[in-house]
Amino acid sequence: MACVGVFVAYLPVTTVSVSLPAIQRALNASTSQLSWVSDAFVLPMAALILTAGVFGEAHGRKKVYQAGLALSGLGALVALCAPTVQVLWIGQALAGLGSAALLPTTLALVSHAVPDPRERGKFIGLWATALSAALALGPVLAGLVLEHAAWRWIYLYVVPASLLAMAFAAKLLTDSRAPGARRLDWPGQITAALTITALVYGIIEGGAGSFTDAKVLVALCVAAVSAVGFVLAELRSTDPMLDLTLFRSPAFTATTLIAMISFLGLIGFFFTLSLYFGLVQRLSTLDAAWRLLIVTAVPLLLGAPVGRLVHRVSPRLLIPGGLLVTTAALLTLTGIDAGTSFASLSWRLALLGLGMAFVITPMTATAVSAVPFRQAGMAAAGNNAFRQVGGALGPAVLGALLSTEAVGALPGHLTDAGLGAQAVGQVTAVAESGGIGAVGAVDLGADTPRMLAALSESFLDGLQLCLLVAAALTLLAAVVGAALLRGPSAPSRTTAGGPGQGRPSEAEATAPARV
Repeated sequence: MACVGVFVAYLPVTTVSVSLPAIQRALNASTSQLSWVSDAFVLPMAALILTAGVFGEAHGRKKVYQAGLALSGLGALVALCAPTVQVLWIGQALAGLGSAALLPTTLALVSHAVPDPRERGKFIGLWATALSAALALGPVLAGLVLEHAAWRWIYLYVVPASLLAMAFAAKLLTDSRAPGARRLDWPGQITAALTITALVYGIIEGGAGSFTDAKVLVALCVAAVSAVGFVLAELRSTDPMLDLTLFRSPAFTATTLIAMISFLGLIGFFFTLSLYFGLVQRLSTLDAAWRLLIVTAVPLLLGAPVGRLVHRVSPRLLIPGGLLVTTAALLTLTGIDAGTSFASLSWRLALLGLGMAFVITPMTATAVSAVPFRQAGMAAAGNNAFRQVGGALGPAVLGALLSTEAVGALPGHLTDAGLGAQAVGQVTAVAESGGIGAVGAVDLGADTPRMLAALSESFLDGLQLCLLVAAALTLLAAVVGAALLRGPSAPSRTTAGGPGQGRPSEAEATAPARV
């Protein structure tokens, strides 16, 4: 049921990503509005994932699991009926709330059922495989739908999946709570939500307009003040949402930073890559889906084997090694252009998927094993929260970079293509008001092919900048991992019944795993 839950939680991520060009055309959305389609899902997930984890520990993980499924289905239903991009944001936000409930709960279910870290690594590998399966199937399902129907029907899959999972969970899932009383940390929750929301809003709006705008400056100031408030609230709380003493563990600190930095680069990359397939290569959604499937299928195939390696090979080798492979793959992608063939692109995307496979599972398993057993749920939620913060910032940061660089380069490419000053001014005005994607709808008659060629060149300039930034971020994450991670976890003893059976003794449950 944990695998089913994380599958439902992550299915909308790539399903929507590959459909962004179709959504943009159908709803006449600007680039910044398109960024909010992605971030409306990720923001509530990032802002509320810690609270959902605490709520599950206090009131029962099964209840939170069921609520997450219900919200995921409701969000999909609202998006399915959305007449405008603003209503689509609401549906995405509801689905994000569902995912916020599902992610920490599913990992906590695994940790509760399998207390032995060695045994748990294999099950977290299966959990990561289910996550990768959702990412892999999402583009293909979206492509098949968009070949025959409107974009909104991509959300249809989630509704029956959520209902069926709720029905099976009602009978199969046993409820569990964390030992001891847990209370919701409202000061921490409010300041965390304010920090994440204000930061992402400021970056998106700053990229769409100017970072000197009053509303952008206010948003960034609110984010900074709220971040300080969050730290103070957690230090003073008797029952913090995120116990800051977790960061005394170098392994937890490393995996948390790696999660945030690497997902900022990778989720932002997926956002820009989907636009590349639609705006530059003019591919159908299904053709784009087969290309994205290469990236996500490799982690899917390697998830379980890598899970078995977690306690045999040092995370100091696995995680930085995977990040270095990911960095190399991103750098090779800087050589693509409008005419890059499927074969030429596929090996680069496969290399990227290979790097991701050696990061996702070890990162989560190491974060959970690096802290006392009683804090495993909080560690999993904290790691996922920072991962989603990076995922929310990814489309915002790289979308802003892409738009700024592409719009800035567009006049020069239009002039080089031989267009007159009047046409250059007209197209540039459209790009500045509606984003680079709006240029594709401009009709210049006989000059339209040359305009579209200039648009492709401008987009590629922005894409190359985004790839370099994403590569720099994953390289930074690799350096953090090499500096802070240590050797593999020591075996964990359990009570009678052998590895993975029974519960740890009280002393063992409160002793940190050695990493």
